[in-house]
Amino acid sequence: MDSSLLTEKGESYSKALGNRQVQMIAIGGAIGVGLFLGAGGKLHQVGPSLVLSYALCGIAAYFVMRALGELVLHQPTSGSFVTYARKFIGPWAGFVSGWMYWVNWAMTGIAEITAVAIYVHKWLPDVPQWITALVALGVLIVVNLLSVKLFGELEFWFSVVKVLAIVVFLVTAAGLVLTSADIGGTTAGVHNLTAHNGFFPAGIGIALMTLQAVIFAYSAIEVVGIAAGETKDARKVLPKAINGVVWRIGVFYVGSVLLLAMLLPWPFYNGGESPFVTVFSRLGIPGIGDVMNAVVLTAALSSCNSGLYSTGRILRALADKGEAPKFVGRMSGRHVPYGGILFTSGAYVLGVVLNYLVPKDAFDIAIAIASLGVITTWATLIFCQLRLRQAALRGELERPSYRMPWAPYSGWATLGFLALVVVLMGFSDGAEKIAFYSIPVLVVVLAVGWRIVGKRQRQEVR
Repeated sequence: MDSSLLTEKGESYSKALGNRQVQMIAIGGAIGVGLFLGAGGKLHQVGPSLVLSYALCGIAAYFVMRALGELVLHQPTSGSFVTYARKFIGPWAGFVSGWMYWVNWAMTGIAEITAVAIYVHKWLPDVPQWITALVALGVLIVVNLLSVKLFGELEFWFSVVKVLAIVVFLVTAAGLVLTSADIGGTTAGVHNLTAHNGFFPAGIGIALMTLQAVIFAYSAIEVVGIAAGETKDARKVLPKAINGVVWRIGVFYVGSVLLLAMLLPWPFYNGGESPFVTVFSRLGIPGIGDVMNAVVLTAALSSCNSGLYSTGRILRALADKGEAPKFVGRMSGRHVPYGGILFTSGAYVLGVVLNYLVPKDAFDIAIAIASLGVITTWATLIFCQLRLRQAALRGELERPSYRMPWAPYSGWATLGFLALVVVLMGFSDGAEKIAFYSIPVLVVVLAVGWRIVGKRQRQEVR
């Protein structure tokens, strides 16, 4: 039997995603609102040293993606890391990683769907934001419920917009830096990296505090792995997509932040505006604010789109094992896990209400808690790859030819880095600290949940 056909029992997904769409899903995961919107506030906070944070997190993301690649080539499945955690660590690990991933996307969705409303409000100030948010959410729900192919097509075009925007910026910015152009009264150049109180204007400690936000910016790179169960010729397509994410991280993220730091002195950026808008607005280009607003809106819609897609598959993988309500495991005649999609949509609707009622702090807290889900997912993938390697050394299975480089040392180093990011959250004065102190609450809830699930499963065995 062709091992590429091995999937979760009863998965029954259609192989509707082709190479073009999977490549763009990978790109969509690697470019998000964390860069388009979040980089401005962090540049203002820590200055040019933000480049170092993006580079460090980019290295960690590279190893996570390579670990994911090895696992996917071993067993392509839409259950992704939930399936791998269950197989290589234990049933409890599948339960915990699956629900933490859902927490990640539920919190991210709460932030993103509200962001969509804020962006549209720029053009339609008389329309209440909650109406705009619900309309956008409704469209994305319909897209995800209709077919996998439609999801892939929408994500393809979302990604095209984002990539074109980044490419235009990179080319323009490089030209401005090389010609030492005047940007609103300041001169672009390498000197901006050190001219304003040095490369670490706020100190190395504060620079390290940005790692959590940057980890969030890199979130969703793992969606390409979840797409494995619905990809034609996964063993051929996915390695290319995963390798592509690596150089995009270097060019799009690290390259963009480096150029932003060289274009303008870091104090010119702020958290209330996209850094790309800041640069182009100071150039005096008419209408650039609206163009960049449209791009950031696209990034937010793309994130919500990916969230509905991935959580639908993960929740179904949990429901198949009795670790989530039966409803979330239901499949439509179009091979779409509509139960999980609607379950996550409910959280997004609640997020619209919450963000309407509570102040901005709730938005920041949601992102900080979401990053805990990202770190859990990344750590799970790394640990599963370590276990896969150990099983291969014992002769229990054969490792794919596409492997994690420098294993096992690269895996342990990545786990150590992720642990450092969590510890640093406890020393923050902002929303990150609240998220850090929410960890015991999440542990208790998950422990109780697993106890209930385990008891039910034992009763069913009897």
